[in-house]
Amino acid sequence: MRSTMMDGPLLISGILRHGQSVYGESEVVTVETDGYRTATFAEVAERAERLASALARLGVRGDDRVGTFCWNNQTHLEAYLGVPSMGAILHTLNIRLFPEQLAYVIDHAGDKVIIVDASLVPVLARVIDKLPTVQTIIVNGDGDASALGETLRYDELLAAEEPGYDWPDLDERDAAAMCYTSGTTGDPKGVVYSHRSTYLHSMAVTSAAAVGMTEQDKLLVVVPMFHANAWGTPYAAFMAGTDLLMPQMFLQGESLVRIIADQRPTMSCGVPTIWNDLLRAAATSDADLSSLRAVTAGGSAVPRALIEAFQARVGIPLTQGWGMTETSPVAAVAVPPRQAATAEEELEYRTRAGRVVPGVEVRVVAPNGEILPNDGGSVGEFEVRGPWITASYYKDPDPARFHNGWLRTGDVGTLDGRGYMQITDRTKDVIKSGGEWISSVELENEVMAHPDVYEAAVVAVPDTKWQERPLVVVVPAPGSTPTAQELVEFLNGRVARWWLPERWAFVSEIPKTSVGKFDKKVLRADHAAGELGVVEVEIPPET
Repeated sequence: MRSTMMDGPLLISGILRHGQSVYGESEVVTVETDGYRTATFAEVAERAERLASALARLGVRGDDRVGTFCWNNQTHLEAYLGVPSMGAILHTLNIRLFPEQLAYVIDHAGDKVIIVDASLVPVLARVIDKLPTVQTIIVNGDGDASALGETLRYDELLAAEEPGYDWPDLDERDAAAMCYTSGTTGDPKGVVYSHRSTYLHSMAVTSAAAVGMTEQDKLLVVVPMFHANAWGTPYAAFMAGTDLLMPQMFLQGESLVRIIADQRPTMSCGVPTIWNDLLRAAATSDADLSSLRAVTAGGSAVPRALIEAFQARVGIPLTQGWGMTETSPVAAVAVPPRQAATAEEELEYRTRAGRVVPGVEVRVVAPNGEILPNDGGSVGEFEVRGPWITASYYKDPDPARFHNGWLRTGDVGTLDGRGYMQITDRTKDVIKSGGEWISSVELENEVMAHPDVYEAAVVAVPDTKWQERPLVVVVPAPGSTPTAQELVEFLNGRVARWWLPERWAFVSEIPKTSVGKFDKKVLRADHAAGELGVVEVEIPPET
């Protein structure tokens, strides 16, 4: 028997219409140098209509790529909504890529138009002579844009158009947006999101099993809109009527403390390094952070010490999430189960990578291809599939990453019977010492539990006896001067004895990727070049 339910495509224009008509009074607040700029969802939707008309007048047609080179702001949101709704493809460009990588992704994607914030003109200008596919550059905001040659101004284009746009009926599997991986190894790879995948992902993000945003919330979007669609939060917020607070370039701890005190957001999302910096700034401030009810951290493992410190200072724990550019990206969120009877048990669940969200399937696979049991102990590589998981890269099938309908994530860990993932390492970061595995993630978390450590990254380095041993690179907490010997003694008893690192380095800053993760390939290169000033210590005798 077949159902007789109505059917219709799941399109981003549907998200736009819903936010415009049902939540038209919800607001988008953009942080400016001299204050805050506010617009309603209805106003943003109308400007998205004008943008679509302007792009159509410039010759943008279905399947054309429109790049955005912007901060988190209202204009970027208008492009998020208007570009895919008209049938074109939104390509969010990572403003922190090296010039060679930036030119590569623009050319590889075949961008026809680029919308750039005026403050980022000098960055785009570095590659302007290497963009053969780009026909038009639109500048958002005031400022000298002569370095880009002939350009158009965003507000002038929109002012010349009338409100209203006849959004086309598209196939829900048509491409809506694309984003490139951060390119930590080799060239960045393009991931193309469909209207259907984005719509379904947005519904998942709004559920209580994930982020759980509602009309009563105001979301401070710290995660960049050029990185995996800001974890899908702009679309989810427009779907749920959640006010959006866009910080632009004001991402330092002191700026975020001020913004939170001024605007009173209830939710936020960002990488652990951002929240670490927020706590540093808050330690010397009496700013009020009490409006926050939920904060999500992801992009890299969240140390237990950071979750505990956030609870102590802000009054709420961080909720860890897991995903990748390839997973749209939310695939798991560490919401504790009802079976967590104590605060300690709840914290244990929050330190895991996340619980698989509805719509995503995860399995753990051994190196020999064996599917391992979900027993919380069997270690293997995570593979995922689902309606918002990519099945291939743009112009690059990469069969090594995709097989039998599953995406190989490169993350290693365990999966328990309740669907909680515990990531122990990346396949390329795990340390093999004397034939045994050492988890760089777990070791980092334990080092960062020391009160005198601000950040710590662990990489494998060659060892004549054991093949590989861990090197710990430490950024001391402000005003602190921990020694390697003190930190080894602190670790003794907290990790297996043979994990205890003999090699340590102390630096003022750990290099990070364009999306805020520790850049371990740079640390390995610095070590190989003898630039880290490694200190070797004796491991204390067994007691």
